Amino acid sequence: MRLVSADSAAHGHKTCVRGLTLFLCNELEPARRLECRLTQNMKKLIIGSRESLLAVRQSEIVLDYLRKNFPQMQFELATMKTTGDKILHKRLDEIGGKGLFVKELDQALRDGRTDLSVHSLKDLPAEIPEDLPVIGFSGREDPRDVLVLPEGVSDIGQMDLTKPIGTSSRRRILQAQELFPRACFESVRGNVLTRLRKLDEGQYSAIILAAAGLRRLGLENRISRIFSTEEMIPSAGQGILALQGRSGMDYSCLDGFVSAQSAIAAAAERGFVSALGGGCTSPIAAHAEFGAGGDPADSGNERGVSANEQAAGLGDPAGGSNDSFRPMTLRGFYYDEESCRIYRKKITVRALTSEEGRAAGRELAAAILAEAKAQRDC
Repeated sequence: MRLVSADSAAHGHKTCVRGLTLFLCNELEPARRLECRLTQNMKKLIIGSRESLLAVRQSEIVLDYLRKNFPQMQFELATMKTTGDKILHKRLDEIGGKGLFVKELDQALRDGRTDLSVHSLKDLPAEIPEDLPVIGFSGREDPRDVLVLPEGVSDIGQMDLTKPIGTSSRRRILQAQELFPRACFESVRGNVLTRLRKLDEGQYSAIILAAAGLRRLGLENRISRIFSTEEMIPSAGQGILALQGRSGMDYSCLDGFVSAQSAIAAAAERGFVSALGGGCTSPIAAHAEFGAGGDPADSGNERGVSANEQAAGLGDPAGGSNDSFRPMTLRGFYYDEESCRIYRKKITVRALTSEEGRAAGRELAAAILAEAKAQRDC
């Protein structure tokens, strides 16, 4: 990081400008002093990402914010292929779950080769290492699942049901079977572009993908049908990016990026899954929506809750009085392996912090487990 422009070559001039910069930092209000400290102490920040086009695009969302707000700093992107990207001939639940998508990224953080990892929250394992905390969440992109038809097929009525619908998610299969009772389903692995290629080559009648990934890649035109969150409850965290760092590092430069609303939704949804003993590949789903006016997570972090507050679930995420905060409706989906029954429930609560969101997730899980037990006892 340079404190002066490139054409300020004289060493004495650099020293003078640096002294002036330090003086101005001391005179500024606290928020501006924090920004000055960051530009002095952090010369470079390296973001780790999987090497797929979607993963890179998601990391670029964070990079774009940082470059715009901290032009004095240097930012780099380090991409890598994870174990989950290499093993494509088996379902994730057969090879160890979605934790295989973060193993190499975690090691790079620990080794100091990277300073920050950007993940799709739905792919993040339930257990987070203490030395690699999640430091914040992005605003939420469209969380819904969508149906994609082959190129040249414009109507769902034209689907060739002699071919399977492609998805590797049991959560999606169980819910899609209710919508397409005559269809069969088959696993499809690979990144978004690979799946689309397999679809267009004629291997599938359709595939089910997350709307968020298609929108971030500029492929909205491939969406043939959007499933409502009541028809197909999304995976916990779908549409949210999770920022994972290294313990002891200062990530205050992300204070204006992280979303307190997304933190509450993430805590509720992941709390639900955790209370049911599920992981990333379990046929369990949860989705939190906020009151009238839509999901306020879409507006990002309007109040500027710090990354440290974000992780702790502190502050009033509404940015106003607690009385005006919109309620959260949490929907849950659970497949009971013992009885082969599907359970759906929802609750509406007033959640102002991540801990209250997490409590809502546990409450909904307890209600579903009680209903499942009552059904088994009949």
